[in-house]
Amino acid sequence: MLDPIVNFFTRIFQWIGRGIGLLIGVILWPFMWAGRWYTQRGWILKTVVGLALLVLIGLYGNFFYATQWWNKFDPNYPDTYSFEKRNVSAGEQVAVGAGTDTAKTCGNSGLAQIAADLIDFNVNQNAWVSSMILYKLGLFGITWDDTPWMDNKASFQRGINQAVRRTATELADNLGRVRTTSQIDTNLQDARGQLQYDESIWYISRNGMTATTPSMYRRAMANLRSFNARLATCQATFDARADNLKQYIDRIASDIGSTSAILKERAENHNNGWFDFRADDRYWFAYGQLYAYYGLMKGAQADFEDVIKEKHLQSLWDTMDAQFVSALKIQPFIIANGREDGWLLPTHLTTMGFYVLRVRSNMVEISNVLMQ
Repeated sequence: MLDPIVNFFTRIFQWIGRGIGLLIGVILWPFMWAGRWYTQRGWILKTVVGLALLVLIGLYGNFFYATQWWNKFDPNYPDTYSFEKRNVSAGEQVAVGAGTDTAKTCGNSGLAQIAADLIDFNVNQNAWVSSMILYKLGLFGITWDDTPWMDNKASFQRGINQAVRRTATELADNLGRVRTTSQIDTNLQDARGQLQYDESIWYISRNGMTATTPSMYRRAMANLRSFNARLATCQATFDARADNLKQYIDRIASDIGSTSAILKERAENHNNGWFDFRADDRYWFAYGQLYAYYGLMKGAQADFEDVIKEKHLQSLWDTMDAQFVSALKIQPFIIANGREDGWLLPTHLTTMGFYVLRVRSNMVEISNVLMQ
């Protein structure tokens, strides 16, 4: 009586097995053909092809490691600086020895220090993914950004770089000089230009051989460290005025406000759940920005210590830091761009957008107090 039912399900599982076997055969066929071709060649050609395959396997192994292992990743990294123990604003003279100018000591810049350390994190402690040759080649002609793999770290690094670029520009244009009529600091000017370098340059460009993106960013890092060393000996300027802090915070608020608009557009118009392959790019770019700005705001708090005390901003600043911490705790394994009113799939972009706007609202409050 049950034989027809058993036979029916048996046939179904047989068809499924044949389908899986056919799919595996299609996938393996090119490799089997290549293996037969390889065994029929001479030893010279075998050696050349074998070495080429070993190089390719090595490159892809390194590429996989570079994209999947996030070395020294720590959302709580600003706590390691202990800026609260410094008690001196950037550029403020703290000691003079033997009555000579060469013995002067001034407070260095937490902004410049953290910006340089973030560059170091991006290009030295980790490989800069966006300019790696295999990242540029993509997956069979498809850019990695359009796939669900290998692109999260690149987006995260670009988010950090966006924040560092903004900070370098503010340092060169406003913070590292007295008013806008004084001379621009050469180290900061060079760093600003170097950080504007294209994020995806390998050794070869349309114009021939050129400097790679990581090498150019390393020069920017060296210039930021050189500026800070000169500042510590009172040979450079840091203008820690309230209006400069306000302008820097306003620029950051505008920067992350633009990111929130990008998150909103993607969440509203491309909510394909697990199958929106660009959602992870948007998410990790925003995460990278917040990751960098959390540390940079700690640096700004140290650099403008006197202003923050004078304006009684400590409570607002602590609230902003708490929002950064809350946002950086959200690290989903897979980014889903579900509908905002959906009941099955999460909407990680909207969640990140909420925290971005919370940070921005705190920055606007601080800016309003600085204007008073």
